[in-house]
Amino acid sequence: MCVRKSARFYQTQYGLLLVCLLWIGILFAQSPDTVSTAKSDTGNIAVWLDVNGAIGPAMQDYIQRGLSRAAERRAQVIILQIDTPGGLDVSMRKIIQEIIASPVPVVSFVAPGGARAASAGTYILYASHIAAMAPATNLGAATPVKMNTLASQPEVPDSQPKGEQPDKSDRQDAMTVKVINDAVAYIRGLAQMRGRNADWAEQAVREGVSLTAAEALDKNVIDLVADDVSDLLARIDGRTVDLSGEKVKLSTRSLALERIEQDWRTRLLAVVADPNIAYILMLIGFYGLVLEFTTPGTIVAGVVGAISLLLALFAFQVLPINYAGLALILLGITFMLAEALLPGVGALGIGGIAAFVIGSIMLIDTEVPDYGISIPLIATFTLMSAGFFMLVFGMVLKSRKKPVVSGSEELVHSTGEVLESFDQEGWVRVHGERWRARTNTPLSPGQRIKVTAMRGLLLEVEPCQPDHTMNATEN
Repeated sequence: MCVRKSARFYQTQYGLLLVCLLWIGILFAQSPDTVSTAKSDTGNIAVWLDVNGAIGPAMQDYIQRGLSRAAERRAQVIILQIDTPGGLDVSMRKIIQEIIASPVPVVSFVAPGGARAASAGTYILYASHIAAMAPATNLGAATPVKMNTLASQPEVPDSQPKGEQPDKSDRQDAMTVKVINDAVAYIRGLAQMRGRNADWAEQAVREGVSLTAAEALDKNVIDLVADDVSDLLARIDGRTVDLSGEKVKLSTRSLALERIEQDWRTRLLAVVADPNIAYILMLIGFYGLVLEFTTPGTIVAGVVGAISLLLALFAFQVLPINYAGLALILLGITFMLAEALLPGVGALGIGGIAAFVIGSIMLIDTEVPDYGISIPLIATFTLMSAGFFMLVFGMVLKSRKKPVVSGSEELVHSTGEVLESFDQEGWVRVHGERWRARTNTPLSPGQRIKVTAMRGLLLEVEPCQPDHTMNATEN
């Protein structure tokens, strides 16, 4: 019965793994891109990419593949419709590199009304061949996010003598100055390349100022204001842009619009690269591998743990990770595991919880919106981790030290009764079951025996000692 149950257990696990693999195969078999309009003649199209959301690894992958698709289709122009609060500096710079190297003119269009191109979006707008905005949109606030703490510092009263007022540069550490100056030089370079207002670009970085669409047009930050994409195509028709040192005149009035949507791969990458999801995957990976190593044969725990940990490592590769925070999380898990193995006064457990919480807070080294780990999520997994390692895992380890109470292993050292006289092989009763037994000592019916070993379905027995016989209970 035990064998059949074990077989069903493994069959269930293999079935679950097969379903997962089939599902992944179906996803990879889908088309790589989703185009929302009917195919037009190659070369007579405008490709439309929807940059809606934070600038991160997923958005970077989507834009890169969209620019490549536009080049393959020999599109006349690429439209990036932008609505973003900003994003990661690394992803932003890679997108800008793709725009500058693009063989197809790129038009960044902040739309629809109410949209914004804040922070990283401003840099992308400056890097584009043509920059446009819809009414009731804004851009700016391009200060590196970690530098915003400078704005919260108390100001010195004007009544204080000028000579006693501390210089603002004295309040900025060397790293702050380097980051701001690097960002200023970068955006000024983009502005000079495209012939746009470099002074306001520097102001947007140093002071975090923003502009409306009309103000941006008046200050030569953008090239035009358009109501929608159709109006945009009409307004840029006949304009000349500098494409890798070559002057190119645009003819866009009669172009067919081909919109490339974010496909399942982009959405999947966006999910995996989300710091909260990456954090959960990392912990699932750790727990799964620990469970597999402590209880070999689980299989599903090991497979799920390994896959989750690899996905988490992939996400950490593209996220701004603080490795000191990651080391603290591992140290916390180690301490909580040690508390389960070596229960004492709780110092290891308390230290493990503290290290786990501090490491989780430090893990993502950025203050960019939508790129932090939720505090409630950290609290939840801290409690779950503490419970898992110090309670559940401790109970599992203690149960492994208890004597076996079922199965063939439990028969060894058990006592029984001889059913017939024999001096080599015969029949005995152990736990109410008839077993074939072998002995080196002659035995008689009713005599108490002890099982010393088990060879297949044959028990090796020996007579119980007198003190054992007196204390033995009838089975």
